[in-house]
Amino acid sequence: MKENNGQVSGEYLLLSGVLIMVLILSLVFIAGEDELNRAMGASRNGVIEGISSSASAIYPIDTYYDYSDSKYNLMNPYSVELVNVTYAELGWDSNYNKKKIQFRVYAKASEKFNKKELDSIGDRINFNLRKSIAVTFNTTSSTNGLYNPVFSPHYVFTTANVKWV
Repeated sequence: MKENNGQVSGEYLLLSGVLIMVLILSLVFIAGEDELNRAMGASRNGVIEGISSSASAIYPIDTYYDYSDSKYNLMNPYSVELVNVTYAELGWDSNYNKKKIQFRVYAKASEKFNKKELDSIGDRINFNLRKSIAVTFNTTSSTNGLYNPVFSPHYVFTTANVKWV
C-alpha cells in the first residue's frame, strides 16, 4: 500500500510560493507609498519652518533689505496659520524620468496684506517646503539654490503658489 506523504509538502510549497509573490508585490506598493508619506511629512515640517521664520520677521540679509525698501508690513512679526498641505500627481516627467508631484499649501494670514506681500510670504513657505524635502531625501546637491525642483528616488517635486483662504 502506498502512503500519501508527498501531498502535504507539495501544497505547502505552493502556498508558500504564492505568499512570497504577494509579499514582494505588496512591498513594491508599500515602498512607493512610504516615499510619498516621507515627502508629505517633510513638506509639513518645511511649511511650519517657513511660517515660523516669516511670521517672526527673521530674514536673510538680502531679503531684509528688499523688504525694508518695498514691503514694510513684512518687517514686523505677524501671524500665518497653516490650513492644509495637499499634493497632486501630474503624471510622468520625461525630463527626469520620474513621476511628478506638485504640492499646494493652503494658509491664512492674520493681517491684511497686499498680493505682493502674500506672494513673498508664500515664496518663503514654498522654499522651506522644498528644502525640507531635499534634506529628507539627501538630494540637496542635485537641485538648484531655490530647491526647485526637488528629487527623491522615484519622484520629482514642485510647488504651486500658496492658496490664501
